[in-house]
Amino acid sequence: MKRGFFILPKLHWIMVEKIDFLIIGGGIAGLSTALELQHFGQVLILTKKKQIDSNTYYAAGGIAASGPWSDDFEGHVKDTLIAGDGLCNREVVRKIIQKGTERVKDLINWGMKFDKKEGGILDLGREGGHHSRRILHYEDLTGREVLLTLVNQIKKYPNVELRENQVAINLIEINGKCAGVYVLNNETNKIYAIQAKATILATGGIGKVYLYTSNPDVASGDGIAMASRIGAEIVNMEMVQFHPTCLYHPLAKNALITEAIRGEGAILTDLKGNRFMEKIHPLKELAPRDIVARAIDTVLKETGDDYVLLDISFKDPEFLKSRFPGVYETCLKFNIDITKEPIPVVPAAHYICGGIKATIFGKTNVPDLFAVGECACTGFHGANRLASNSLLEGLVCGYECGKYVGEKYSKRNFPPYQIQEWSEEGITDSKEAFVITFNWNEIRHIMQNYASIIRSTSYLLRARHRISLIHEEVDNYYWNFKITSDLIELRNLLTVARLIVESALARKESRGAHYTLDYPNKASIIKDTVIKRYW
Repeated sequence: MKRGFFILPKLHWIMVEKIDFLIIGGGIAGLSTALELQHFGQVLILTKKKQIDSNTYYAAGGIAASGPWSDDFEGHVKDTLIAGDGLCNREVVRKIIQKGTERVKDLINWGMKFDKKEGGILDLGREGGHHSRRILHYEDLTGREVLLTLVNQIKKYPNVELRENQVAINLIEINGKCAGVYVLNNETNKIYAIQAKATILATGGIGKVYLYTSNPDVASGDGIAMASRIGAEIVNMEMVQFHPTCLYHPLAKNALITEAIRGEGAILTDLKGNRFMEKIHPLKELAPRDIVARAIDTVLKETGDDYVLLDISFKDPEFLKSRFPGVYETCLKFNIDITKEPIPVVPAAHYICGGIKATIFGKTNVPDLFAVGECACTGFHGANRLASNSLLEGLVCGYECGKYVGEKYSKRNFPPYQIQEWSEEGITDSKEAFVITFNWNEIRHIMQNYASIIRSTSYLLRARHRISLIHEEVDNYYWNFKITSDLIELRNLLTVARLIVESALARKESRGAHYTLDYPNKASIIKDTVIKRYW
């Protein structure tokens, strides 16, 4: 890796790492980008914790894809558009689904083993919002196997470095362009800078801004928050998809009950055994996620219960153990045997359909800054993501971004930027770390109660007021004490919370994942909500 030195006006020598291409995030989108970028130069991938700590690893369902295994391109397009509830970019939808076939073939060629039936035919699953079987899967551990497949490919290329436990603090903005990033090495507690010809954000989701989420702890919206701070357009942040079925248990954490279970016939009931989805939607339990999540939320509010029940115990026990080994083992840890009894479930924050406005190539409105995967909003998912379309988008947009950036930037020289020193001179360690924990918990409770599945203007205004008060305290804390990973995440979560609330207040209608009691109908004019600059 190249290294350079710059002289600042204060005559401090600053060491800055230089890399052709910098990728922040190591899930399916980041790794797919790197696999294509390695053809064009040196690539550095930063992950906040370990490689497996990403939403990709925990993606249980599968990859929705049309191809020779499921010759249903138009059906896939139609189902995606229906789920997106009018907010999808139709051209983007068609391109991603069309290009997805080759990307899935790449995975298979790299050793990804999807489940098959007798005779070697792919065993296709079906999930909510899909009118046919088109989901390729490996048991209920698809994301894990996809990630491991991509990592094994990455290891073949010496010009790709994957660096763990590196927490991005802020993007470096010079003359309106993105020049790189400041990073906290969480192993040495040292802060350093990286300059890159192109910086690609692949930082995943925002689930931890809510009290209940299927996401791992790393999902604190870092990329969206950092991009917003340097002027990237952020769109449709009110479109937070809640997965209808997350395991409800006081000791369970982020335990997603895959939608594929409902694809195999599981039913939802209240605690008295009354089935409710058949009265709400023709697809019953397989209705789009926003509809199922709202239905459960309504039942919980009407009954006062803490959870509903998801029952598939009427199926053959051996089938359940082989088809859903992850769910079976997870539930068994909490003394729930899915072959004999229903699973207690609640809706949980799962996926952000909005994010950094980007093209299918990852291009944003900030020069030299790109975004792919869940942190980006290409218009593919619209107002509500169709089940198992996320891995597909990560594969396709990662490849397209890598190819585009590589061709455009590989022969460029490094601009002669003077990177400002990150100085903590005179700043001390905090003796009040409880401030971080307290504010973290308060933000999550505020968002869960006032800005989650069912919203209202009064709720959102209450959230805005309380979040603004927290913002003042955290901002003061940030500039007066030494940087820690917890403080970085708290700051980013706070930014994301404000973006969600402001976007929700701006949308005067109910559409997709955004439902407000004050505007229960859809507006006649369909448009994105856009926040152009972090306040």
